[in-house]
Amino acid sequence: QDQLVESGGGSVQTGGSLRLSCAASGYTECKFDMEWYREAPGLEREFVASIDNDGRATYAESVKGRFSISRDTTKNTAYLQMNSLQPEDTALYLCRRHPRGNGFNSFHCSGAATWGKGTQVNISS
Repeated sequence: QDQLVESGGGSVQTGGSLRLSCAASGYTECKFDMEWYREAPGLEREFVASIDNDGRATYAESVKGRFSISRDTTKNTAYLQMNSLQPEDTALYLCRRHPRGNGFNSFHCSGAATWGKGTQVNISS
């Protein structure tokens, strides 16, 4: 079944760390970026970080130097290591699979585009 499942959220104090995981299933023959977004109450969903199929990472300015994204292609899993967490990092963190660079297989791989249901991160001061 094609899906994304996030895990690793929880409650920590300011300055703490968490490691989120996003396990993907299906479309193992396709290339895609793995992306993390977050939704805080009353705010729009915002981009956090992404990593492409070659391992190149991009970060939002607000998390640069604190968060690190990685992926294990053998396990079809992406990770988000979050350090020096602040109360403003409190949000529902969602993983997204974004097909890219699939050439002749693009139509088939477009079906891999999907979102997970998210994992909640709460940071207390």
